[in-house]
Amino acid sequence: MYSLVWTDTFLRTAKRFFKKHPELKPVFEDVARKLQENPQNPSLRFHHLKGIHKGKSSVSLTYSYRIVITIEITAKEIFLLDIGSHDKVYK
Repeated sequence: MYSLVWTDTFLRTAKRFFKKHPELKPVFEDVARKLQENPQNPSLRFHHLKGIHKGKSSVSLTYSYRIVITIEITAKEIFLLDIGSHDKVYK
């Protein structure tokens, strides 16, 4: 089982994101649970990022929204970095 690490940046971004999209809180809770159990769960659509985001990965919150993460395999920690629309998190 992995533990989630909530970065300060993620907490600020998530607060604004969920103020605009309160209906996605239960979806996020489900995604967070699945991340802790198995980040490779096919329903998360986990994928590594390229370019300026090399070294980071992404999982889908919905078709339109993503969560950007980094994973420390040895420590079994997942660092939550950003949440938002595809265009916003990949800027």
